[in-house]
Amino acid sequence: MSAAGSPSSAVQQAKQALGLRMREIRKDGGLSARALARLAGWHESKCSRIEHGHTMPSDADIRAWTLHCGVPSQAADLIAAARGIDGAYVEWRRIERPGLKRAQEAVLPLFERTRRFRAYQSWVVPGLLQTPAYTRAILETIVALRSVHNDVDEALAVRMDRQKVLHTGHHRFAVLIEEWVLRTVIGDADVMTGQFGHLIAMASTPSVSLGIIPLGASRGAGWPVESFTIYDDAQVNVELVSAHLTVTQPGEIHEYVRAFAELEALAVYGAAARTIIMSAVNSIR
Repeated sequence: MSAAGSPSSAVQQAKQALGLRMREIRKDGGLSARALARLAGWHESKCSRIEHGHTMPSDADIRAWTLHCGVPSQAADLIAAARGIDGAYVEWRRIERPGLKRAQEAVLPLFERTRRFRAYQSWVVPGLLQTPAYTRAILETIVALRSVHNDVDEALAVRMDRQKVLHTGHHRFAVLIEEWVLRTVIGDADVMTGQFGHLIAMASTPSVSLGIIPLGASRGAGWPVESFTIYDDAQVNVELVSAHLTVTQPGEIHEYVRAFAELEALAVYGAAARTIIMSAVNSIR
């Protein structure tokens, strides 16, 4: 399953593609890398670092590059491309620096416009299916581990309000959870028991399809990958340990759609899923 590779490699490939485009502009302008660096007042190695994707050019760098290569009209498109790459891979600390509430609010427009959600979770119960107590335990852990501003109460309110999409409009949700997520205690036994009951209730919601991938499932395909959510066929958000990755390239989105289908084939539903959840309940009593 190709989506199991490092997601950040897609960002690096995009940087390299931008660098190649800028290299072509330089060559079309009849300039050597050394000549361009001299005109722009840069160290001569800077052009090489940009062209090989090792350094992201700033807006000013791109404007100078296109000006000296005789194509200033291309600056706007290149700047937009560079900003898109820079925004695709964002460290959690950068997202959460203004507070957890802001981080939760930032995704509201995406949730409201999406009609089909496909979510795979290998870490925790997906946010839309979390109880307030479970969410609070997660947010408090984030505050403790990442030393971010403690606005857990405000962030929790936003997260719970976001769950309205489960019951409004024409949204559809396909959710896959690895069984070991249910065996990982978040908060305490009471928090987990409440969360398990909520999962069983949500599985009967008409808009929600809940699949559990059992421990020991044969992994001929569909091996565990990073947690991700597919929003329609327009965007994929990927959760990494240190960062948040946004995928918008159609070819890359297709890889995640295919990965989801492979994982979906491993899951059990209905009574079989409830049996696994009840087993998890009994294991923490």
